[in-house]
Amino acid sequence: MTTNNAIELVALTKSYGDQSVLKGVDLTVPRGTVQALLGSNGAGKTTAVRILSTLLKADGGTALVGGHDVATEPAQVRASISLTGQFAAVDEVLTGRENLVMVAELRRVERPGRVADDLLARFDLTDAGGRRAGTYSGGMRRRLDIAMSLVGDPPVLFLDEPTTGLDPQSRNEVWKTVRQLAGQGTTVLLTTQYLEEAEQLADRIAILHEGRIIADGTLAELKQLFPPTTVEYVEKQPTLEEVFLAIVGDGIPRRGGGGDATSAATPAATPAATPTSDTTAREGAPR
Repeated sequence: MTTNNAIELVALTKSYGDQSVLKGVDLTVPRGTVQALLGSNGAGKTTAVRILSTLLKADGGTALVGGHDVATEPAQVRASISLTGQFAAVDEVLTGRENLVMVAELRRVERPGRVADDLLARFDLTDAGGRRAGTYSGGMRRRLDIAMSLVGDPPVLFLDEPTTGLDPQSRNEVWKTVRQLAGQGTTVLLTTQYLEEAEQLADRIAILHEGRIIADGTLAELKQLFPPTTVEYVEKQPTLEEVFLAIVGDGIPRRGGGGDATSAATPAATPAATPTSDTTAREGAPR
């Protein structure tokens, strides 16, 4: 089946005994986009991903990946996807390159050594490729994990809370990787609890709450759900994360929603009680 959508969920349901986890989920993800799936613990995010990756059967509804039904065409679905879970699934005894070669051989990819070298270069891991993965930082292990997921060039990638437990520097490394994937046309379904992560990376954001999608749209569209803002002038103070990244010299990430980018060349002191033209908005409850 040919479709412009990489992922389609229609009335998807799943229960564990008397506990209903998914209660009729509807979601469409166009090809080549990053779709964030937001939700608190227990909202059903991982359950939805496990159904889409053919690891779990739904009780009802329809789930299509690349036009293939996960229930009736699981082999075709598995051939077109890759899944990166909440924790890096790398063999820490093997080197980074050996991990990639192993996956390439398991997937019966031609010239596994060349594939491994290309992915090491793509993810800025060439210099570390000969080292044991157990010596990698958290961000490097996660980048290697994502690189392993891309062996065979799957068009759809599921990232299930990819920055859980990572420090700010490692998290920024993962964010950079996801942006690169999106720029190369890979469809990414990103589940996360971190609102800033969705704000930074996603083309569209869906909110899964108590087993149902209660909102879905671009960041700008979701902001329209709030009443008009009231503007007041306040002094702008850096966040602790911005201070930390400035001190260690990694730069400061852009604020979500098209905000200012702050230079981190040297962590200068903030003048006391100096008004600025920056504004913040007090926003009411959702309509």
